Amino acid sequence: MQNQFDPRTRTTGFGPAVSVGVPSAARDAGLRSYMLKVYNYMASGVLLTGIVALLFSQSPFFTAAFNVIQTPQGTALSPSLLGWVITFAPLIFVLIMSFGQARMQTATLQMMFWGFAVAMGLSMSTVFVAYTGVSIAQTFFAVAAAFAGLSLWGYTTKKDLSGFGTFLIMGVWGLLAAMAINLIFLRSVTFDLAISAIGVLLFAGLTAYDTQKIKSIYFAVAGHGEALAKTAIMGALNLYLDFINMFLFLLRFMGDRR
Repeated sequence: MQNQFDPRTRTTGFGPAVSVGVPSAARDAGLRSYMLKVYNYMASGVLLTGIVALLFSQSPFFTAAFNVIQTPQGTALSPSLLGWVITFAPLIFVLIMSFGQARMQTATLQMMFWGFAVAMGLSMSTVFVAYTGVSIAQTFFAVAAAFAGLSLWGYTTKKDLSGFGTFLIMGVWGLLAAMAINLIFLRSVTFDLAISAIGVLLFAGLTAYDTQKIKSIYFAVAGHGEALAKTAIMGALNLYLDFINMFLFLLRFMGDRR
């Protein structure tokens, strides 16, 4: 099954322009400017999410959304109706952006991205309650270093990673199914750790894959101002999701609960 949003998996009139590993592409000023815009969006989104998450976790509104429960394994959180709304709000933003980007103005898509970052911050506020600050910081910097290396490799490698995309995306769906099974039926700590380790590996691979895909998309839309602006935002969204998911899975794997 091909990834319909990946120009590397389609034969189009763009021809060699969407191929990877072209030496001249690495020197292309337009590509560098485009990738810098993508990374700026992504980094700003992560920063906004972190600020909102920290502030909301310390606000009196947090207890209205999540009930804090102490268990033998550490702090657990039970969401209220408001908590469930906060938890699933980021997914709604992603779906609207993914399926509605063609009909949106660039400014609207930008606002949706910032709204998503805020909604994600509200959802991730639980991290600051469930885990120690030290383990959060350690995990964040470890993921930041890994993300930088993986994204750089995805940008510079001459190997076409499009073939791995379908495998990785199917792996994510399998991971979600395994998480649901463990949550509902098994409730196994060991299985949960295995899921977390696999999750880190999957999103590490997606980081490199998505970086190369963003680079390829640039060649497919170069010269189209509106399309460039929109794809930069959506590219940032993809990398943001890779970073955040890698962070959350690694935190579950090595984080210290309160």
